[in-house]
Amino acid sequence: MALVVLRFVFVLVAAGLGVQLIRSPALGPEPFYLPWLVFGGLMLLAVGVISADVIARRKHLDTVSAVYWGLLVGLFLTYVLRLALSPILPEKSPLTSWAELVLGMVLCYTCISLLLQTKDDFRFIIPYVEFVKEVKGLKPYVLDTSVIIDGRIADVVDTRILDNQLIMPRFVIAELQAVADSSDRLRRSRGRRGLDILNRLSNTTDVDFKIYDRDLPEFAGQPVDLKLVLLAKYLQGKIVTNDYNLNKVARLHGVGVINLNDLANALKPVVLPGENLEVRIVKLGEEAGQGVGYLDDGTMIVVEGGREYINKSVKIAVTSVLQTSAGRMIFGRYEHQSVAKV
Repeated sequence: MALVVLRFVFVLVAAGLGVQLIRSPALGPEPFYLPWLVFGGLMLLAVGVISADVIARRKHLDTVSAVYWGLLVGLFLTYVLRLALSPILPEKSPLTSWAELVLGMVLCYTCISLLLQTKDDFRFIIPYVEFVKEVKGLKPYVLDTSVIIDGRIADVVDTRILDNQLIMPRFVIAELQAVADSSDRLRRSRGRRGLDILNRLSNTTDVDFKIYDRDLPEFAGQPVDLKLVLLAKYLQGKIVTNDYNLNKVARLHGVGVINLNDLANALKPVVLPGENLEVRIVKLGEEAGQGVGYLDDGTMIVVEGGREYINKSVKIAVTSVLQTSAGRMIFGRYEHQSVAKV
């Protein structure tokens, strides 16, 4: 309702300004249609501004702030330079007025462009006082290509346990697009799945998801994995990945890493040696007499003495559990058959 009132008042102000221009001697009596042409132009301008405001629904505060600050600083620098150059410039010369306008235009553009390109680390500094953009909440998570293609990060976001900001670098999106455009059918389908997951994350309201467009000077000539590490270090965040090699490189640089495979393994039910499980043997093991089965969560179980019970459900006694970054393996010993062959 407040926006409707604001827009209505804006139209009234534009109409009042047009009436004042019609009545003022600035336009002159000739031609007779000129005042009405100016009035109509003002009204069209007001409608155009309101239409642009309605169309651009999503407005970013950091961008608007950068424009405001850029204009203020640019105009202030123009005023200071005009005072500094006044002794050498003629006071009542048209050239002086035009020079001031050109100088103001250049300085305003330069200041706005500078703030737009550095808005993520914007600082307004006064001697002995520094106002910085406060980072609320936890440190950001930087996503890599593998975790997007994997897709489980979207399910984790849906659980609403993440309060951290998710950062998707632009160079990772470019790599994902290259995978989606691959001539290999499997790689192409994986890339397209990654793009679908990316769209799902960008449309969710359960987490603060941001695409990071800025290129740091340190990125020049670096591979994607090292760019991720440098960006996470710059943002003081962590990398979310499934890539074992990236995990090692990040830790060498002192950057925190969240491996979704480790997270998934940590959430699997704990099985202790001596417990009894029921498992269906689905294939032969590598060693003599071994059979292999799987739990519902995908955990592989190697059963000693289970080779003769392929496609049968058996009860086993757990002998040991092996935990690695690639997953969890359970070793057990056959006790007796529980279900007849299907």
